[in-house]
Order: sequence, then structure tokens, then C-alpha cells
Amino acid sequence: MPFLEFIAGSISGAVGLAVGHPLDTVKVRLQAQSVYKGILHCVTSTYAREGLHGFFKGMAFPVLTTGILNSIVFGSYSNALDYLTQSQRSNRSQGKPASAAQIFSAGCFSGLMQVFVLAPIDLVKVRLQGQTTADRYRGPVHCLSLILKGEGLRGLYRGGLALALRDVPCYGLYFLPYEVTRKALTESGTQSGTFAILMAGGIAGVVTWAFATPMDVVKARLQMSGAGGREYTGVLHCVRVSVREEGLRVFFKGLLLNSLRAFPVNAVTFLSYESLMKIFCPPVR
Repeated sequence: MPFLEFIAGSISGAVGLAVGHPLDTVKVRLQAQSVYKGILHCVTSTYAREGLHGFFKGMAFPVLTTGILNSIVFGSYSNALDYLTQSQRSNRSQGKPASAAQIFSAGCFSGLMQVFVLAPIDLVKVRLQGQTTADRYRGPVHCLSLILKGEGLRGLYRGGLALALRDVPCYGLYFLPYEVTRKALTESGTQSGTFAILMAGGIAGVVTWAFATPMDVVKARLQMSGAGGREYTGVLHCVRVSVREEGLRVFFKGLLLNSLRAFPVNAVTFLSYESLMKIFCPPVR
């Protein structure tokens, strides 16, 4: 049932967020600011100045909204795959698998759908994570109101193009390695076990972030532009300035952190989703 897939995606997204937010904060600061020498320096500096609370900055807003975002991702993907294959989830598990092209296309569609909702949410999250004091933003609502007041509705979509360039192809890559790995670790004619789902979800997350990190760096810098960060006029300007000042390696800032965070977060997310779907829609025997 389409609605239940949205519900399962909502709950699994909240579980994944709780696991990965502290590392996400460190990643954002490494990407958007040049004052840190590396992961350890960023972690120790954040803890020294802000304590444990500093690693959870910007989490309240995503917690309230991640359910919506993940429900869009998983719901859009599953229903797009149903449309492309002209079959439902239960039928595909009984010997009518989707092709790689269909999985990739459905994933890209899910990425596009969630960009429209994610852009303002991610902007607020990044700006809250990027500030080391509470001088500018007192919280997500205050941050949102200042953006609207200073930049208008258009300001809520700052970095939106970079977000779309990151998420549309990368969500295709997100679901494809998941499905391939899960099937490879599952005996023919049987349901995927916990280990297969955890490994497939973790690998899918790492593969996705390996491709997504360069545009994620650009997105973070554009989102911090005008909020204490370097001013950029657009994606290409940000790319040119970043390469000129810091070299090509700048686009791989946060890659190690993204990979370390991606495996457990996505392993837990997919396991939660698959477990809930088994409860909501028991497999046909």
C-alpha cells in the first residue's frame, strides 16, 4: 500500500538521523569553514568551546521534518518503481525483479521530489550547525525568520541548485547498490535477513556519499554565503573560487566523515524501513 511506504520511510528516517547528526555537524563545519585543520581539530575545538551540545546544533528542525523527507524519498521511490515495473513490491520479491535502469530512474525521481521540501530545511540546519556562538541565530524559527526577512522566499532556496545536482543522480546511486548488494547476500527464494539489509544499506550510503561529497561541499558553502561565510554568486562561481584558493582537494572535504557516518546511518535506516514494511505488508507466501 503506497501510504504505508510513506509511513515506514518517515519512521526509519528519524531513526537514522538520531544516529548520524553529531558527525554531520563536524562535516558541515569542515566543508563550510577553513579554520579547522582536520576532523580531530574540529571535534576537539567544538567540544572545548561548546561542549557536547555543540555537536547537536541544528538537530531540532531536522527531527521535526525528517519524517516528511524520508517518507517522500522512500514513498516516491517505491511507487515510482511500481509504475516503471508495472508490478508491486510483493510481486517483485516473488521472482519479478526490477532492472538496474528502473531502480536508478526511480531513485532519481525520489531525489527530485524531496529537493523541493529539503532545500529550506537543510539551509536552516547548515546555518545553525555552522555558527559557533548564538550571536546570529537563536534557533531554527529565528533563523528561518531572519532568512525570510533579509532574503525573501527566494533566500530559503539558497544552494538549491547544488542540492538538486547532488541529490537527483545520487539517490539513483543510493537505491541501486542497496538492491544489488541485498540480493547478492540473500539466497534465492528467501527473504533478506538482518545482516544482508544492514550491509546493503551501509554500502549504499558509502557509495552515495563518495559521489555526493563534491557537490555537498559546494552546497554547504552556498548556504553559508551571506551568513558569515564567503559570498558566492552561484554554483560555478563557488567551484572556481574554491579550486583557485584551495585546490581540487577542497571538494573531498568531509568525505571520510561522510563515509563513517553513512554506513551506520543508512544501515539502520534501511533495516528500520524493511522491518516496518514486513509488519505493514507481510510477504506473500
